[in-house]
Amino acid sequence: MSTVAPSTAPPHADPKLANAWKSKSPQELTDAEVLAMPESEYMNSAQLEFFRHRLSTLRDELLRSAGETTEHLREDTLLVPDPADRATIEEEHALELRARDRERKLLKKVEQALALIDNGEYGWCEETGEPIGIGRLLARPTATLSLEAQQRREMKQKMFGD
Repeated sequence: MSTVAPSTAPPHADPKLANAWKSKSPQELTDAEVLAMPESEYMNSAQLEFFRHRLSTLRDELLRSAGETTEHLREDTLLVPDPADRATIEEEHALELRARDRERKLLKKVEQALALIDNGEYGWCEETGEPIGIGRLLARPTATLSLEAQQRREMKQKMFGD
């Protein structure tokens, strides 16, 4: 991990919000308040708890959604005599299962991000050790690479077909 102060606060961050985190619980913080935190506070305990709460909520939503899919697929297994209706139901099931597969992959990333928080490695690029940045983590809380490292990886994949 790097000890260099990250550039996490955008130039338009409201300075009035910079100290809001000192008087609120991490679950009460808004995205704007987390963005406005001073760079010296990058991945402090309040930010880590803020992201732990966000990731835990996302995990719970994904698990609930998976349970609903299972129930939905069980309900629709009744015999449908009309072939067109049956084809429509099968196509809906296929779409739903593809969506759940994407959610399953996201759930794995959420679990990994929560483990990184527990290990004290969350918020740091796995390739460079540099800060990922609050803005990027707010947009994609499961990010493990800084924007620059992600762009390099995507360029290599594009060039070499990896």
